[in-house]
Amino acid sequence: MTFETLLYDLQDGVLTITLNRPDSFNACNEQLTSDLQAAFKTAEEDDKVRCIVLTGAGRAFCSGQDLKEAPTGADGGDGERRSLADSLRRRYNPIIRTLRSIPKPVIAGINGAAAGAGLSLALACDVRIMSERAKLVEAFIGIALVPDSGASYFYTRMMGYARAFEFATLNKPMSAEDALRLGMVNQVVAADVLPAALQNLARTYANGPTQSYGFVKHMLQRGEVESLDSILDMEVDYQQRAGQSSDYREGVQAFIEKRRPNFQGK
Repeated sequence: MTFETLLYDLQDGVLTITLNRPDSFNACNEQLTSDLQAAFKTAEEDDKVRCIVLTGAGRAFCSGQDLKEAPTGADGGDGERRSLADSLRRRYNPIIRTLRSIPKPVIAGINGAAAGAGLSLALACDVRIMSERAKLVEAFIGIALVPDSGASYFYTRMMGYARAFEFATLNKPMSAEDALRLGMVNQVVAADVLPAALQNLARTYANGPTQSYGFVKHMLQRGEVESLDSILDMEVDYQQRAGQSSDYREGVQAFIEKRRPNFQGK
């Protein structure tokens, strides 16, 4: 697969999607968000993709919306203001929804600054590994906007209301150390170690029971908002489905034979 603004590299079950506009700190123009939607749709439908890594080229992960791009789309003709509602509904929200619903693990490799909607992209992933040199930047309030692309959902669940309000209103960059302490990321590693750390974790997921990972992903997200009774019923359903998988049979047989299971993701 080739894209104008992305690098798309699939090897041994691990798909690495690299935002590739380094001269603009991987800012999201119309083409990049279109490419991302297409790339994730392809990845979701491709059984060879067992885990996805999302990262950025150059010094940034993603700096958010490209403010230099001319307005396009609904209410965005020449000389008019960009329709922010149109941008969210048509460009950003579909990507966030896909990241949360795709039944495969998605790892964000935060190699540099993640700001505005770019931060939301990272927070929508299932796991985040961050370079010790990187920063998380809320950014929206700096141009008198409010958090979007799911940010207000992710901030409060990860940090709690008080810290989320502070982060969303003061526009103070968050260091990797603070991001780890607050639970915004899973790991912080040295910059030169980040690529290897990403690939090591991605290979672990790619060799695992992919279908079961998809079930867990959905269950944990539902667990944030549903009642205990609803979750207990859901666990019955998903456990039965997992128990009918080829990977379950392989896992049990490997346990009996005292060997490493060879999961196929089915």
